[in-house]
Amino acid sequence: MTDRIEQDSIGSLPIPEEAYYGIQSLRAKQNFSISGELMHPVFIKHLALVKKAAARTNYQEHHLSQPIAEAIMRASDEVADGQFSDAFIVDAIQGGAGTSANMNMNEVLAHRASELLGGSKTTYDLVHPNDHVNYAQSTNDVFPTAGKLTVLALMPRLISSLSYLEALLEAKAEAFSDIIKMGRTQLQDAVPTTLGRSFKAYQSAIQRELRHLTTITDDMHTINIGATAIGNSINASSGYCANITENLAHEVNLPLRQADDLFDATQNVDGFVRVSSSIKTTALTLSKMSNDLRLLSSGPKTGFGEINLPAKQNGSSIMPGKVNPVIPEVVSQVAYQIVGHDVTISMAAESGQLELNAFEPIIFRNLFSSIDLLTNAVFTLADNYIIGITANEDHCLQQVENSVGIATALCPYIGYLEASTLAKESLLTGVAIRELVLAKKLVNEIELTRILDLQKLAKGTVLVQQQAAAAL
Repeated sequence: MTDRIEQDSIGSLPIPEEAYYGIQSLRAKQNFSISGELMHPVFIKHLALVKKAAARTNYQEHHLSQPIAEAIMRASDEVADGQFSDAFIVDAIQGGAGTSANMNMNEVLAHRASELLGGSKTTYDLVHPNDHVNYAQSTNDVFPTAGKLTVLALMPRLISSLSYLEALLEAKAEAFSDIIKMGRTQLQDAVPTTLGRSFKAYQSAIQRELRHLTTITDDMHTINIGATAIGNSINASSGYCANITENLAHEVNLPLRQADDLFDATQNVDGFVRVSSSIKTTALTLSKMSNDLRLLSSGPKTGFGEINLPAKQNGSSIMPGKVNPVIPEVVSQVAYQIVGHDVTISMAAESGQLELNAFEPIIFRNLFSSIDLLTNAVFTLADNYIIGITANEDHCLQQVENSVGIATALCPYIGYLEASTLAKESLLTGVAIRELVLAKKLVNEIELTRILDLQKLAKGTVLVQQQAAAAL
């Protein structure tokens, strides 16, 4: 295997003869041996599509000849289709505000375009990474634009996973609508509710997160392409600036819009912070729900035992027959990771100075990872657990009947102090609240049956509201 020699302003390096990357990519690989993670493949795809749109626009503006522009566009399509993936060698975490990523793409496209024009990878005589592929561009507008396109490409699968989960929760809420259980506050018995209401609350929370994620993603359609270095579009013609966004929008089939203030859009990355925050909030909502599922299924003989979670794997290497709630556990771990990502994204956004934020690489690495992690966690929660949850109806009812929580319903009839006395006596003696009320003749049996109607207590004013709405 032979090497070719490439030069840049720092010096020269040997590059493997067959490599499509060039000297600046290799320097970046040597400098940034950080995470062992390469750039996200969806980001690479959209970085290539930005280059394709730029080549088309530069040809339209007579800045590139037709053969060179067409060769760059064809090479961009090949990269976007997943070819030459081994040529993108730069670590996802890199210094230089993304310049290494941009040059990695520029070098690969220049070498491939040269081949398509009948040349070779040994020189940049036919197509140059800076003078042709990067014409009228800067890392500072290309990199964040590709980042926003990547978010827009990754989000639909997350939205789809949450919509799927929301539908499953709705089905469980309906299936469990008449199962009476004890509601709890601070892990102590409170008042009766239904298992259906618990799952309906989970569904409502997911619906809310879906609305927020859908709304916040719209920020990503505003891009700074055409800003070049700091927002003043240096080295880009007015025609290029006027048409690049439309050409890119056509390329990716998205309603993109160029930022009104390119200086602002180049130096501030608050849009990514808002997306990250919404993803974090969704992850925390899912983790809270997962913790509830673990509690409600705890036991199976010495815990709450109100629901049964599907058995997915052995829970212990030493305790026979033990089955653990492994899916909720992994969902919570994903949430903790996303919280960490969000803190990093927040700090990186705050640390940008003056006309550019140099820390977009770590913002993108963490944001893309958060979206992927959450999407996969939602699907595994939905498919492995939610769809197969069953209820222990008799056990739930028995817990309510034996609870002192139903004493709350007696307050309007016998007063808070007397109801409190009954609750304490029930706890001390183990005698049910119903029996104590009848024994003390505080309320007659017919009235007590009406007051402690568990279906009415469990559904409460919610049932009244639903019945009134249905009558309209």
